[in-house]
Amino acid sequence: MLNNDLKLKQLVMLSGKGGTGKTSLTAGLMDLASRSWRHPVFTDADVDAANLALVTEAVPDQSHLFMGSFLAEITPEQCQNCGMCADVCRYGAILLPTENQPWHRVDELACEGCAACVHVCPETAIQLHQQQDGEWFQSTTPYGQLFHAELFPAAENSGKLVTTVKQQAKLYAQDNGCDLLIVDGPPGIGCPVISASAGADLALLVAEPGVSGIHDLDRIIQTLQEFNVPILVCINKADIFTPGTEDIKSLVGKYGLPLAGEIPFDEAIPDSISAMQPVTRFAPESPAAHAIEQIWGTIQRTLFGEG
Repeated sequence: MLNNDLKLKQLVMLSGKGGTGKTSLTAGLMDLASRSWRHPVFTDADVDAANLALVTEAVPDQSHLFMGSFLAEITPEQCQNCGMCADVCRYGAILLPTENQPWHRVDELACEGCAACVHVCPETAIQLHQQQDGEWFQSTTPYGQLFHAELFPAAENSGKLVTTVKQQAKLYAQDNGCDLLIVDGPPGIGCPVISASAGADLALLVAEPGVSGIHDLDRIIQTLQEFNVPILVCINKADIFTPGTEDIKSLVGKYGLPLAGEIPFDEAIPDSISAMQPVTRFAPESPAAHAIEQIWGTIQRTLFGEG
Protein backbone atom coordinates (compact mmCIF):
# COMPACT_ATOMS: atom_id res chain seq x y z
CA MET A 1 0.00 0.00 0.00
CA LEU A 2 1.37 3.41 -0.95
CA ASN A 3 1.99 5.86 1.87
CA ASN A 4 2.80 9.34 0.65
CA ASP A 5 4.00 10.34 4.14
CA LEU A 6 7.03 8.07 3.71
CA LYS A 7 10.17 9.33 2.02
CA LEU A 8 11.71 7.31 -0.74
CA LYS A 9 13.71 4.42 0.69
CA GLN A 10 16.69 3.04 -1.21
CA LEU A 11 17.75 -0.61 -1.02
CA VAL A 12 21.00 -1.51 -2.77
CA MET A 13 21.87 -5.11 -3.59
CA LEU A 14 25.60 -5.83 -3.47
CA SER A 15 28.12 -8.65 -3.41
CA GLY A 16 31.86 -8.57 -3.02
CA LYS A 17 32.19 -10.77 -6.12
CA GLY A 18 30.24 -11.69 -9.21
CA GLY A 19 28.20 -14.84 -9.61
CA THR A 20 26.62 -14.93 -6.15
CA GLY A 21 23.03 -14.88 -7.48
CA LYS A 22 22.46 -11.21 -6.64
CA THR A 23 20.49 -10.41 -9.78
CA SER A 24 18.25 -13.47 -9.42
CA LEU A 25 17.47 -12.39 -5.87
CA THR A 26 16.86 -8.81 -7.01
CA ALA A 27 14.37 -10.04 -9.62
CA GLY A 28 12.51 -11.95 -6.90
CA LEU A 29 12.40 -8.84 -4.70
CA MET A 30 11.07 -6.83 -7.64
CA ASP A 31 8.18 -9.28 -7.94
CA LEU A 32 7.44 -9.21 -4.21
CA ALA A 33 7.78 -5.42 -3.98
CA SER A 34 5.29 -4.96 -6.81
CA ARG A 35 2.71 -6.74 -4.66
CA SER A 36 3.30 -4.36 -1.76
CA TRP A 37 3.64 -0.98 -3.49
CA ARG A 38 1.71 0.34 -6.44
CA HIS A 39 4.75 2.05 -7.98
CA PRO A 40 8.10 0.60 -6.94
CA VAL A 41 10.99 1.66 -9.13
CA PHE A 42 14.13 -0.30 -9.95
CA THR A 43 17.66 0.30 -11.22
CA ASP A 44 20.21 -2.07 -12.68
CA ALA A 45 23.44 -0.35 -11.68
CA ASP A 46 25.71 -3.11 -12.96
CA VAL A 47 26.29 -1.14 -16.16
CA ASP A 48 29.29 -3.20 -17.26
CA ALA A 49 27.21 -6.38 -17.39
CA ALA A 50 23.55 -5.39 -17.02
CA ASN A 51 21.18 -8.36 -17.17
CA LEU A 52 18.31 -7.59 -14.79
CA ALA A 53 16.20 -6.60 -17.81
CA LEU A 54 16.67 -10.08 -19.27
CA VAL A 55 14.95 -11.83 -16.36
CA THR A 56 12.15 -9.31 -15.80
CA GLU A 57 10.58 -9.10 -19.27
CA ALA A 58 11.68 -5.49 -19.64
CA VAL A 59 10.42 -3.57 -22.69
CA PRO A 60 12.38 -0.33 -23.36
CA ASP A 61 10.24 2.81 -23.57
CA GLN A 62 13.06 5.33 -23.82
CA SER A 63 16.72 5.24 -24.73
CA HIS A 64 19.28 7.99 -24.21
CA LEU A 65 22.90 8.48 -25.21
CA PHE A 66 25.46 8.51 -22.42
CA MET A 67 28.16 11.03 -23.26
CA GLY A 68 30.97 10.41 -20.83
CA SER A 69 34.63 10.65 -21.78
CA PHE A 70 36.54 13.19 -23.86
CA LEU A 71 38.91 12.57 -26.74
CA ALA A 72 41.56 14.90 -28.14
CA GLU A 73 41.55 15.59 -31.87
CA ILE A 74 44.26 17.35 -33.88
CA THR A 75 43.33 19.49 -36.88
CA PRO A 76 45.98 18.59 -39.51
CA GLU A 77 45.77 21.94 -41.32
CA GLN A 78 46.72 23.81 -38.12
CA CYS A 79 49.35 21.40 -36.81
CA GLN A 80 52.92 22.69 -37.26
CA ASN A 81 54.53 19.49 -35.96
CA CYS A 82 56.27 21.25 -33.09
CA GLY A 83 55.93 18.10 -30.97
CA MET A 84 54.94 19.89 -27.76
CA CYS A 85 51.79 17.77 -27.49
CA ALA A 86 53.80 14.54 -27.68
CA ASP A 87 56.24 15.83 -25.04
CA VAL A 88 53.50 16.65 -22.54
CA CYS A 89 51.32 13.56 -23.06
CA ARG A 90 52.04 11.13 -20.20
CA TYR A 91 49.92 8.40 -21.83
CA GLY A 92 51.86 8.18 -25.08
CA ALA A 93 48.67 8.97 -26.98
CA ILE A 94 50.24 11.31 -29.56
CA LEU A 95 51.37 9.52 -32.72
CA LEU A 96 54.34 11.05 -34.50
CA PRO A 97 54.17 12.12 -38.16
CA THR A 98 54.74 9.50 -40.84
CA GLU A 99 55.44 9.68 -44.54
CA ASN A 100 51.79 9.05 -45.38
CA GLN A 101 50.40 11.24 -42.58
CA PRO A 102 52.91 14.07 -42.03
CA TRP A 103 51.29 15.52 -38.87
CA HIS A 104 50.80 14.54 -35.27
CA ARG A 105 47.76 12.37 -34.56
CA VAL A 106 45.90 11.05 -31.51
CA ASP A 107 45.77 7.37 -30.60
CA GLU A 108 42.09 7.12 -29.61
CA LEU A 109 42.63 3.99 -27.50
CA ALA A 110 45.40 5.59 -25.45
CA CYS A 111 43.95 9.09 -25.04
CA GLU A 112 42.58 9.81 -21.54
CA GLY A 113 41.05 13.18 -22.43
CA CYS A 114 43.17 15.01 -19.85
CA ALA A 115 43.49 18.12 -22.09
CA ALA A 116 47.22 18.63 -21.42
CA CYS A 117 47.90 18.68 -25.16
CA VAL A 118 45.09 21.18 -25.70
CA HIS A 119 46.60 23.67 -23.29
CA VAL A 120 50.17 23.32 -24.53
CA CYS A 121 49.49 23.57 -28.29
CA PRO A 122 50.67 27.01 -29.53
CA GLU A 123 48.57 26.78 -32.68
CA THR A 124 45.27 25.83 -30.92
CA ALA A 125 45.22 22.84 -33.27
CA ILE A 126 43.86 20.43 -30.67
CA GLN A 127 40.32 20.28 -29.31
CA LEU A 128 38.51 17.95 -26.92
CA HIS A 129 35.35 16.27 -28.13
CA GLN A 130 32.94 14.42 -25.88
CA GLN A 131 32.18 10.91 -27.07
CA GLN A 132 29.44 8.40 -26.46
CA ASP A 133 30.41 5.77 -23.91
CA GLY A 134 27.10 3.97 -23.64
CA GLU A 135 23.33 4.21 -23.52
CA TRP A 136 20.74 4.20 -20.75
CA PHE A 137 17.14 3.06 -20.87
CA GLN A 138 13.82 3.41 -19.11
CA SER A 139 11.86 0.18 -19.50
CA THR A 140 8.49 -1.19 -18.44
CA THR A 141 8.36 -4.50 -16.59
CA PRO A 142 5.40 -6.34 -15.02
CA TYR A 143 6.78 -5.11 -11.67
CA GLY A 144 7.37 -1.43 -12.33
CA GLN A 145 9.72 0.88 -14.18
CA LEU A 146 13.31 -0.29 -14.61
CA PHE A 147 16.19 2.08 -15.32
CA HIS A 148 19.23 0.35 -16.75
CA ALA A 149 22.22 1.05 -18.97
CA GLU A 150 24.86 -0.42 -21.21
CA LEU A 151 28.45 0.76 -21.06
CA PHE A 152 30.29 0.19 -24.33
CA PRO A 153 33.21 -2.29 -24.30
CA ALA A 154 36.44 -0.66 -23.07
CA ALA A 155 34.54 2.57 -22.28
CA GLU A 156 35.15 4.48 -19.07
CA ASN A 157 33.04 6.42 -16.58
CA SER A 158 31.02 3.45 -15.31
CA GLY A 159 30.59 5.25 -11.97
CA LYS A 160 29.16 8.28 -13.77
CA LEU A 161 26.75 6.09 -15.73
CA VAL A 162 25.62 4.39 -12.50
CA THR A 163 24.92 7.82 -11.04
CA THR A 164 22.97 8.80 -14.17
CA VAL A 165 20.58 5.83 -14.08
CA LYS A 166 20.08 6.20 -10.32
CA GLN A 167 19.28 9.88 -10.68
CA GLN A 168 16.75 9.17 -13.41
CA ALA A 169 15.10 6.49 -11.28
CA LYS A 170 14.92 8.85 -8.29
CA LEU A 171 13.34 11.59 -10.41
CA TYR A 172 10.74 9.12 -11.64
CA ALA A 173 10.10 7.94 -8.08
CA GLN A 174 9.64 11.48 -6.80
CA ASP A 175 7.28 12.39 -9.64
CA ASN A 176 5.18 9.26 -9.09
CA GLY A 177 5.08 9.02 -5.31
CA CYS A 178 7.12 5.82 -5.04
CA ASP A 179 8.15 4.58 -1.62
CA LEU A 180 10.96 2.25 -2.63
CA LEU A 181 13.92 2.19 -5.01
CA ILE A 182 15.70 -1.15 -5.39
CA VAL A 183 19.17 -0.92 -6.93
CA ASP A 184 20.87 -4.02 -8.32
CA GLY A 185 24.44 -2.94 -7.75
CA PRO A 186 27.68 -4.05 -9.41
CA PRO A 187 30.06 -6.60 -7.85
CA GLY A 188 33.31 -5.65 -6.19
CA ILE A 189 34.20 -2.58 -4.10
CA GLY A 190 35.20 -0.01 -6.74
CA CYS A 191 33.83 3.31 -7.93
CA PRO A 192 30.61 1.89 -9.46
CA VAL A 193 29.77 0.23 -6.10
CA ILE A 194 30.29 3.50 -4.27
CA SER A 195 28.06 5.30 -6.78
CA ALA A 196 25.36 2.63 -6.45
CA SER A 197 25.50 2.85 -2.64
CA ALA A 198 25.26 6.64 -2.43
CA GLY A 199 22.19 7.63 -0.43
CA ALA A 200 21.20 4.03 0.32
CA ASP A 201 19.07 3.41 3.42
CA LEU A 202 19.99 -0.27 3.46
CA ALA A 203 22.37 -2.65 1.69
CA LEU A 204 21.59 -6.34 1.27
CA LEU A 205 24.83 -8.24 0.73
CA VAL A 206 24.58 -11.56 -1.09
CA ALA A 207 27.30 -14.06 -0.20
CA GLU A 208 27.95 -17.65 -1.14
CA PRO A 209 29.97 -20.27 0.75
CA GLY A 210 33.60 -20.55 -0.26
CA VAL A 211 36.97 -18.95 0.36
CA SER A 212 36.59 -16.17 -2.22
CA GLY A 213 32.98 -15.55 -1.21
CA ILE A 214 33.94 -14.97 2.42
CA HIS A 215 36.98 -12.86 1.54
CA ASP A 216 35.02 -10.58 -0.76
CA LEU A 217 32.09 -10.33 1.67
CA ASP A 218 34.56 -9.05 4.26
CA ARG A 219 35.81 -6.40 1.80
CA ILE A 220 32.35 -5.11 0.89
CA ILE A 221 31.31 -4.95 4.55
CA GLN A 222 34.34 -2.80 5.35
CA THR A 223 33.64 -0.59 2.32
CA LEU A 224 30.03 0.08 3.31
CA GLN A 225 30.95 0.73 6.92
CA GLU A 226 33.19 3.56 5.70
CA PHE A 227 30.05 5.19 4.28
CA ASN A 228 27.77 4.31 7.22
CA VAL A 229 25.35 2.28 5.11
CA PRO A 230 23.24 -0.14 7.23
CA ILE A 231 23.79 -3.76 6.22
CA LEU A 232 21.85 -7.01 6.01
CA VAL A 233 23.50 -10.22 4.81
CA CYS A 234 21.96 -13.23 3.11
CA ILE A 235 23.63 -16.48 2.09
CA ASN A 236 22.84 -17.98 -1.31
CA LYS A 237 23.31 -21.71 -2.01
CA ALA A 238 23.71 -22.02 1.74
CA ASP A 239 23.33 -25.81 1.78
CA ILE A 240 26.02 -26.74 -0.76
CA PHE A 241 29.01 -26.20 1.57
CA THR A 242 28.08 -26.16 5.25
CA PRO A 243 31.54 -25.22 6.61
CA GLY A 244 31.61 -22.19 4.32
CA THR A 245 28.14 -21.16 5.43
CA GLU A 246 29.21 -21.39 9.06
CA ASP A 247 32.26 -19.26 8.29
CA ILE A 248 30.02 -16.58 6.75
CA LYS A 249 27.82 -16.63 9.86
CA SER A 250 30.91 -16.22 12.03
CA LEU A 251 32.07 -13.26 9.95
CA VAL A 252 28.63 -11.65 10.10
CA GLY A 253 28.58 -12.19 13.87
CA LYS A 254 32.03 -10.64 14.23
CA TYR A 255 30.73 -7.44 12.67
CA GLY A 256 27.49 -7.59 14.66
CA LEU A 257 25.35 -7.63 11.50
CA PRO A 258 21.90 -9.24 11.10
CA LEU A 259 21.52 -12.28 8.86
CA ALA A 260 18.48 -11.74 6.64
CA GLY A 261 18.16 -15.37 5.58
CA GLU A 262 19.57 -18.35 3.72
CA ILE A 263 18.61 -19.43 0.20
CA PRO A 264 19.12 -23.12 -0.59
CA PHE A 265 20.47 -24.44 -3.86
CA ASP A 266 17.36 -24.83 -6.01
CA GLU A 267 17.06 -25.93 -9.65
CA ALA A 268 14.05 -23.64 -9.91
CA ILE A 269 16.37 -20.63 -10.08
CA PRO A 270 18.23 -21.54 -13.31
CA ASP A 271 14.92 -22.72 -14.74
CA SER A 272 13.35 -19.35 -13.93
CA ILE A 273 16.29 -17.56 -15.57
CA SER A 274 15.72 -19.60 -18.74
CA ALA A 275 12.05 -18.60 -18.58
CA MET A 276 13.10 -14.93 -18.06
CA GLN A 277 11.02 -14.63 -14.89
CA PRO A 278 11.78 -14.14 -11.18
CA VAL A 279 11.73 -17.44 -9.32
CA THR A 280 9.03 -16.06 -7.00
CA ARG A 281 6.71 -15.87 -10.00
CA PHE A 282 7.98 -18.85 -12.00
CA ALA A 283 8.00 -21.30 -9.07
CA PRO A 284 6.32 -19.60 -6.09
CA GLU A 285 6.23 -22.82 -4.05
CA SER A 286 9.91 -23.62 -4.53
CA PRO A 287 12.31 -23.58 -1.56
CA ALA A 288 14.22 -20.65 -3.06
CA ALA A 289 11.03 -18.61 -3.51
CA HIS A 290 9.99 -19.21 0.10
CA ALA A 291 13.44 -18.17 1.31
CA ILE A 292 13.31 -14.96 -0.74
CA GLU A 293 9.88 -14.18 0.73
CA GLN A 294 11.35 -14.45 4.22
CA ILE A 295 14.22 -12.15 3.25
CA TRP A 296 11.72 -9.69 1.81
CA GLY A 297 9.87 -9.68 5.14
CA THR A 298 13.10 -8.79 6.94
CA ILE A 299 13.78 -5.98 4.48
CA GLN A 300 10.32 -4.51 4.99
CA ARG A 301 10.66 -4.60 8.77
CA THR A 302 14.08 -2.97 8.55
CA LEU A 303 13.12 -0.20 6.13
CA PHE A 304 9.49 0.43 7.01
CA GLY A 305 8.82 -1.32 10.32
CA GLU A 306 6.33 -3.66 8.63
CA GLY A 307 6.14 -6.92 6.73
